[in-house]
Amino acid sequence: MCPAAKLAKLVDIGANIAHSSFDDDREAMMRRATDAGVTRIIVTGSSDESNVRAAELAEQSPGVLYSTAGVHPHHASDYSDDSDALIRALVQKEVVVAVGECGLDYFRNFSPREAQLSAFRRQLDIAKETGLPVFLHQRDAHDDFVEVLEPALPDLSNAVAHCFTGEGESLREYIAMGLYIGITGWICDERRGKHLYDIVSAIPDDKLMIETDAPYLLPRTLPEKPSSRRNEPMYLTEVLRVVAAARGQTEAHVAAISSANAERFFRLPESGLH
Repeated sequence: MCPAAKLAKLVDIGANIAHSSFDDDREAMMRRATDAGVTRIIVTGSSDESNVRAAELAEQSPGVLYSTAGVHPHHASDYSDDSDALIRALVQKEVVVAVGECGLDYFRNFSPREAQLSAFRRQLDIAKETGLPVFLHQRDAHDDFVEVLEPALPDLSNAVAHCFTGEGESLREYIAMGLYIGITGWICDERRGKHLYDIVSAIPDDKLMIETDAPYLLPRTLPEKPSSRRNEPMYLTEVLRVVAAARGQTEAHVAAISSANAERFFRLPESGLH
């Protein structure tokens, strides 16, 4: 990565670093991220347990870590009144900067579709009432996702399609709806992500954000991959490199715009800590 990009103080808008795979080296992982120029990380909450843990981690690293609070569609069957109350309590914390990860996932249907739709609507209601942006997940559920989300948009402060992996038609529709787009290491996968590489240039400069989704989606283009195959925030630089190449822009430019967009979207201070 070029020095200018590092100076932009990258923001990883989605990393599951509350995951147990980081329990043995979380501090070292954070140092590696900082050394790579990733100075702020949004820790993804996706279940009752991870929501609490993500907020705890954010409170332990003020100005560096922030978190989201929500229930992933995989866990929608577990969404209860207690879950709803927990999210509402957590979003009162200064470190919790978005509602989610929430949305729909019909690829695996780990939760019944009706449960997913109900949990999604309830979390959108929280975002409407609190004024926080929403951190969205959608896989193989585009039509229902748009049907639920679009009527809510006028009452939402902002929304990002996290880990976007879709085709050009859905990307154009999301952009027309005013969504921000989060790009992960999926774009580094020549088997599954070639289409994404080809269309990422369609994202306007002011709607692009980047993320690792660690510990998942290790970029396949890394010249040296960890034996564990675990992704971590330091590898956001590889996502940056590939996105910049696909868009025909410099790494410094993509670093600057993606960080500025993250600051605006999550209402972060304008510069992170070293």
